[in-house]
Amino acid sequence: MSERIRVLVVDDSALMRKLIPAILARDCSIEVVGTAMDGAFALKKIEELQPDVVTLDLEMPRMDGLEMLRLIMRSAPLPIILFSTHSKEGGYATLKALAFGAVDFLAKPKDAGAGHLEEIADQLIAKIKVAKHAAKRKLPPVTVREELPAPTKHARPALQPRRVIAVGISTGGPNALQYMLSQIPADFLSTILVVQHMPEGFTEMFAKRLDECCPLEVHEARSGDLLLAGRVLICPGNRHMMVRRMPRGDIAVLSDGPPVNGHRPSADVLFHSLAQEFSLMAVGVLMTGMGEDGAEGLGAIKAAGGMTIAQSEESCVVSGMPRAAILKGYANKVIPLEGLGTFLAAHYGAEKNPGEKDLGEKAEKDEKPGRTPVTSHRS
Repeated sequence: MSERIRVLVVDDSALMRKLIPAILARDCSIEVVGTAMDGAFALKKIEELQPDVVTLDLEMPRMDGLEMLRLIMRSAPLPIILFSTHSKEGGYATLKALAFGAVDFLAKPKDAGAGHLEEIADQLIAKIKVAKHAAKRKLPPVTVREELPAPTKHARPALQPRRVIAVGISTGGPNALQYMLSQIPADFLSTILVVQHMPEGFTEMFAKRLDECCPLEVHEARSGDLLLAGRVLICPGNRHMMVRRMPRGDIAVLSDGPPVNGHRPSADVLFHSLAQEFSLMAVGVLMTGMGEDGAEGLGAIKAAGGMTIAQSEESCVVSGMPRAAILKGYANKVIPLEGLGTFLAAHYGAEKNPGEKDLGEKAEKDEKPGRTPVTSHRS
């Protein structure tokens, strides 16, 4: 039998410090070795107990979760699962904590104060196991530079994109996506659509954070948004995103269809839609994440003649999603995280040189004879 995962629970609520260990006790591979009521106590407990994984509340007295996380990541990094409130303020803090190095997060149920944690027990257990596994991976650092000004956004003409790039991503995604998008210049000539497994209420904040730190224009998607060169659309939590070719311009379409692969949004939904609508002009990118969402959709893009890319396993926080596609033979290219953005920028971000061969060239000639300006409905 393998060693049990040693967990430290950090939460200022005495009730939570009883309930969280109780729900984790149902899994025999997890052992709660201690609890702490704030960050200062937690730092001492970490040194004393040497846990494998920490569950961390962000809103605590004396030393909050963010400050504790900063100190841990500077000295002796540990896998951290954020387990905090699902409020607007809590959401911003969660995204900042993910940027500081937390592996994943889970929002407390609205009725957690009444002792109702049963609905998220299995999710928390699964995330702890993933975090323990992720601790073994040595990944390129993602620098958080809050003191620097945001990139200047210059107005640009609304142009049809050279390619439509769809990204499916999950655990480890916020940092990986920020890293990749930061490598792509503002004059990028393709559009990017992103399905990040993230609950409702977080994706708007996530899109704003990416827009503040990346050269590209980043928005949470709305039905009818035009697919424009240099634009990144993030699928809202609890919605599916698809694409449609329309006379007035190519658009994103949101739906409330049932979960696929246990997810809404699902990367497979977006990828299948992209393969059907754009065929040779489609580019599918499958990045870090748990499970197999997106693998079959990536296969559909490849079958339609599009380009398919998987993030390399060694550069993922969790390699399940890209690995599933790689094993099925659906990835045309396997690229480490540090090379993804530069690859996209080099191949789909500039006009082709004379005589350059390009996947989807026929599709561009047949379906998009020119890079004509289109009218965006966004102000």
